[in-house]
Amino acid sequence: MSKAQAIIFSFILFLPSYMFSNCIQAKETQEASRLPLEELRHFTQTFERIRQEYIEEVDDKKLLEMSIKGLLGSLDPHSEYLDEQAFSLLEEHSSGEFGGLGVEVSLEKGAIRVISPIDGTPAYRAGILPGDLIIKLDSNAVQNMTFGEAIEVMRGPKGSTLLLTIVRGRADAPIEISVERDIIHVSSVRSEIPRSGFGYIRIAQFQENTGQQFKKALSDLSEKDSQLKGVVLDLRNNPGGLLTTSIEVVDAVLDGGLVVYTEGRGAKSSASYQASSGDRLNGLPMVVLINEGSASAAEIVAGALQDHGRALILGTNSFGKGSVQTIFPLGNNRGMKLTTARYFTPNKRSIQALGIKPDIIVQPADIKVWKKNSVGIKEANLPRHLSSPLGQKNPKEKEVTISDNQLHDALNLLQGLHLLGKTQPES
Repeated sequence: MSKAQAIIFSFILFLPSYMFSNCIQAKETQEASRLPLEELRHFTQTFERIRQEYIEEVDDKKLLEMSIKGLLGSLDPHSEYLDEQAFSLLEEHSSGEFGGLGVEVSLEKGAIRVISPIDGTPAYRAGILPGDLIIKLDSNAVQNMTFGEAIEVMRGPKGSTLLLTIVRGRADAPIEISVERDIIHVSSVRSEIPRSGFGYIRIAQFQENTGQQFKKALSDLSEKDSQLKGVVLDLRNNPGGLLTTSIEVVDAVLDGGLVVYTEGRGAKSSASYQASSGDRLNGLPMVVLINEGSASAAEIVAGALQDHGRALILGTNSFGKGSVQTIFPLGNNRGMKLTTARYFTPNKRSIQALGIKPDIIVQPADIKVWKKNSVGIKEANLPRHLSSPLGQKNPKEKEVTISDNQLHDALNLLQGLHLLGKTQPES
């Protein structure tokens, strides 16, 4: 933008409307001007008409703020104006403590699309699912709200309730779910040993300290099981977060190489990020779990590890948010979040609107493995069968319920890789 254009734009946004026409007329005489003067005149006419004839008087400052909101909100689902409350909320999300329902959302065709409920939050406990379309908040239609207004409605004091009207998949009719608001404390990383020799790390969201917490989780797993043979990294329903921490996570288990690069119009929007040498798992096999609720920074991690052949990706196709948002402060604790670039994986794949496709597609399911009263006939069922010469007996049979079939398959895959003597899955 030229200096002349910047001056005109400043006048259009911040001077009282009665000065707009004079400003535009003066600039019309400049042949070098590239601003659409006719459209700017339409803006000033609309602004003035609202000031004079709208049914209720609206303060000029509020009108200008509404104009900026509309300008940013019309660009894409992730660009938005951040008023004082929204600016504060953004900082709270990064630190991992905030109030509300505990759900990551985006704007889509007059409705609020659920990217993912956050682990352990009211939305998660109430049964909100990735992909749900919220069409009403209490009795208010979302279609009549801006994205910022909808977010504001979802926030509220602890203990208060909000009735969500949701369109889900191919359901015949919308469903209503009441959610009680709470103070959200998000634990970014947790780990455990679900099966001897195999570790599990869950990253719920990429916050300021996620990188350090992930490295600690790797150390904790090694301390809990000195014979560690592989690790499952669970990024399902992870809505993303800070780019820097997602790079730290990849860096911890990748022995050098490109993690992600961005391309945009601005000089500062294009950049590449490299992993340093050293792998904290020393090449132990990894499986990464993703689903339609895995977005943004979670997709960067999955894409980088997949491209480098460092991990096998299991689950369902991810969300597909491959754009970069930059925060620009505007003063007075306000700012704007503007989409400035696109993410690309090391193999030059775009994530935007495509997502990460798993190496092994496993749909979530409720599976029961029956071992009791089996119909099949074995040697032990035959009359007068010979007993084992070692005096061994069959283990006690029981019914086994698998509550997480995707995790179960990931652990089986890791166990198979270990038995085959692999130290790292092939790309």
